[in-house]
Amino acid sequence: MGFRSWFGRRPQKAVRRAVRSHRTDAVLAQAELVTSAGEAWAFATRAELLLISAPEGASDDDDESRGAPSVVVHRAWSDVDRATYDRESNVIRVHWVDGHEPTPLTLEGRHSVLPQVLRERVQWSVVLAEPVKLPGGRSARVAVRRRADGELFSQVIGGHDVDLTDPDIAHLIDAAEARVRNAAGLPA
Repeated sequence: MGFRSWFGRRPQKAVRRAVRSHRTDAVLAQAELVTSAGEAWAFATRAELLLISAPEGASDDDDESRGAPSVVVHRAWSDVDRATYDRESNVIRVHWVDGHEPTPLTLEGRHSVLPQVLRERVQWSVVLAEPVKLPGGRSARVAVRRRADGELFSQVIGGHDVDLTDPDIAHLIDAAEARVRNAAGLPA
């Protein structure tokens, strides 16, 4: 797809330059984001999600002194736990496996393929997953994920109330991780 925009406008040259310097492969989808100041864009590549912000008043001819675009988020798809898209508000909410606050992406316009591409890339990165019931009504999830280069690895996703150092919890998580790793052909 490159930087073509069938609906809406193209990102300014400085934003496109910032994307080229940080991405590892071609852009599959892009979307302009609603922001209170400047310009912001989301870019989905085969390997990662990039969010780039450019200061207000910046133009294609601006020099570094007026503020270059900055990469706000640069994360692999395997860092995304899940994402939700609310059609009514036109907001994608990206939830991270490391427990950081979800990142809201308010899309400018209604014609972006970004929600679908984001869904497809996250699904591609999940090889298999198993929910784990924990004491006290809590839960976690163990997954085998795929990096962009095809490498498989296991990942434990739990809420902030899950103490992985608790021996009873660690035993349940370890058993589930061994099962999913074995099912994916990885050593336990």
